[in-house]
Amino acid sequence: FITKPGEKIALIGPSGGGKSTIIKIILRLFDVQKGTIFIDDQNIAKVTQESLHQNIALVPQDPLLFHRTILENIRYGRLDASDQEVKVAARLAYIEDFINKLPQGYNTYVGERGIKLSGGQKQRVAIARAILANAKILILDEATSSLDSASEIHIQNALENLTKNKTTFLIAHRLSTIMKADRILVFENGKIIEEGRHSDLLSKKGSLYAKLWDLQSGGYLAT
Repeated sequence: FITKPGEKIALIGPSGGGKSTIIKIILRLFDVQKGTIFIDDQNIAKVTQESLHQNIALVPQDPLLFHRTILENIRYGRLDASDQEVKVAARLAYIEDFINKLPQGYNTYVGERGIKLSGGQKQRVAIARAILANAKILILDEATSSLDSASEIHIQNALENLTKNKTTFLIAHRLSTIMKADRILVFENGKIIEEGRHSDLLSKKGSLYAKLWDLQSGGYLAT
């Protein structure tokens, strides 16, 4: 498949369908045995991982935080960023109000793996990192999973700021989070079996996407 600059692509489908594999090969966590991946006409197998990763920002399902301050954890997105740039990223990620209420503010230590923060707070730190990195390609891997409704509203607002003018890949099981994607790719058994916008896929008779949508919105598939 071909992705246009600035396009938002959602990857959905049953577990084991190939969504995470696509992300891993875009990040070049391993090289493909067949086929080629190009970014701006460059074969990514012929560039260094360091230069590749400088142009890709990842917000994972379970962000990895270090036992350092919130300021340092956000700055991990771009190590040469100033304190002011870190704080602007925190504001855009809707976490600044929370940070300012802490006794040590940005100098608060988050504990091993961010144990002192809630799931939603850790996600917003990861989003602030990605905003600070300002990479041209963005990967959101289940970035709103397992969150309560209040946290999800904040994170969806933060993601609006994050995805502006960026080529974005979204992996999501919760289909309500990808309705506004420019294109949805439906994976099954390692292949793309359907693609299109939300409304197009819903109207396609017998589509897997429509069945998954009915399952989530109605609770159960008809038998």
